Amino acid sequence: MFGKSKTVADQLVEVLVQAGVERIYGIVGDSLNALSDAIRRNDAIEWVHVHNEESAAFMAAAEAQVTGRLAVCAGSCGPGNTHLIQGVFDAHRSAAPVLAIASHIVSTEIGTGFFQETDPKRLFEQASHWTELVSSPEQMPRMARIGIQQAVGLRGAAVLVLPGDVLEADATNDTGTGSPVAGPVLGTPPDDVIAELAERINAAGTVAIFGGIGAAGARAELLELAELVGAPIGHSLRGKEALQYDNPYDVGMSGLLGYGACYQATHEADLLLLLGTDFPYRQFLPQKNTVQIDLDPSRLGRRTALDLGVAGDVGATLRALIPRLERKDHKFLHKMLGKHVDELERVVGAYTEKVEDLVPIHPEYVASILDEEAAEDAVFTADTGMCTSWAARYITPNGRRRVLGSFVHGTMANALPHALGAAKVDPSRQVISMSGDGGLAMLLGELLTAKLHNLPVKVVVFNNSSLGMVRLEMLVAGDPPYETDHDHVDFAAIARAAGLHAVRVEKPTDVRGALRDVLDHDGPALLDVVTDPDALEIPPHITKEEAAGFALAAGRSVMSGGVGQMLHLARTNLRNIPR
Repeated sequence: MFGKSKTVADQLVEVLVQAGVERIYGIVGDSLNALSDAIRRNDAIEWVHVHNEESAAFMAAAEAQVTGRLAVCAGSCGPGNTHLIQGVFDAHRSAAPVLAIASHIVSTEIGTGFFQETDPKRLFEQASHWTELVSSPEQMPRMARIGIQQAVGLRGAAVLVLPGDVLEADATNDTGTGSPVAGPVLGTPPDDVIAELAERINAAGTVAIFGGIGAAGARAELLELAELVGAPIGHSLRGKEALQYDNPYDVGMSGLLGYGACYQATHEADLLLLLGTDFPYRQFLPQKNTVQIDLDPSRLGRRTALDLGVAGDVGATLRALIPRLERKDHKFLHKMLGKHVDELERVVGAYTEKVEDLVPIHPEYVASILDEEAAEDAVFTADTGMCTSWAARYITPNGRRRVLGSFVHGTMANALPHALGAAKVDPSRQVISMSGDGGLAMLLGELLTAKLHNLPVKVVVFNNSSLGMVRLEMLVAGDPPYETDHDHVDFAAIARAAGLHAVRVEKPTDVRGALRDVLDHDGPALLDVVTDPDALEIPPHITKEEAAGFALAAGRSVMSGGVGQMLHLARTNLRNIPR
């Protein structure tokens, strides 16, 4: 038992420090006063002030994704919680281990309609694996440790709801010493399942692989499998950074942001293997002749009909599987690699031909120059919308770079706070926010956060004065763009007023020099690039209805865009094919 000196908030901070947490992102508020004071008195942890609780959760999510470890954010009662939930939802759907501390009104007023009252437990339930209310000091520190284990063990968000009076109450239990938290079990399927999987692959004439982020830890096994059975490898957006680089079997990406021959390979193969992916777009999957391997059994078969669903870690499954497989020839693989080169050749001219004469600047060109100038271990964050498309098509992975975004939840405004979180973890590492003007405007105050903490993020604004992805969606639907375009804004001037180094570019000949200036600046900096709102990306496979929609709505050329250094990779793969 402790005396009056140790509070529940002190105890919570001790548990977090034991779990390896070094900081909490948030905005201080009266219901969090006991927690912020406990942090003030503990040198092992810091409070990172932000300008919107939504950003606090984004920053925690980025930290968790970059490090693979638990990260923590906090929101005060009522509006603080409702701001926080957007970022918590994104962290949860990105499988980032984040603990959100949601403070609550004083416990004696719960249920009375008190000032700023919400029901945090109901509010956060859909945005987390676990949300629980601590109603008395006797529940601590056990509840804190349960929440941490839920976030780390299930890979996602957990929410600990604490009324302000409980936080400031005296602790009644010893804190003790917590053991390190454990992640998911990386299991191998039963032997009979491995045998059936091998039988199906051996019986198929041709095989294609489509991998996601769940296969990131099994890159070596996946490449060995592809070589053995002559399988082209496509990947999802989240799987790109782990599976594309130095991959002689790569045929690109499928989906709305896709490129290359991935769609053809997955549809023409006799058997498609989905490895560690919960790829959501059913229309890009063949809906037949498919086997899926995933660590989470609940994901099996929810996107496509399956011939076989295998619950298990991708790496462990492939290691058990490969010795049972028969070698296949590489004719199908070579055919798909050839198609991949053809597809990339077809669109690469969109940003290489007379690019220095194109005004407004084409965003594809900006992204391609950024790819060339960025550090080999840079962290890129991309706003949802066209910036995600440019990142998907032009940023070249190499095994050291990271690309973060709201790739599942799909919220706007994520890029800047994600970048801030990544920079806070390691200020020496180059972190680049690929921000859309619409997304940046939503959380513009976080430029002040960059300045406040002197976080050396580099913000590249693709400033087309338009909601580009929404514009594209309207065109696909056959509707003329409506309320997607807005007044021109000088974001460089705004950034300079906030104390950041900033440069504005309107001519393509100035892009490389301005970008180098911003990247080399010692501190937070922003590059405002005025880009063409009509440079829109379209997927590699569209339906007749979608094509008709473009014709009806646009009456203009909608550019497909190039794919940068991926063309070089595809050409290299093609040269390696025996003639």
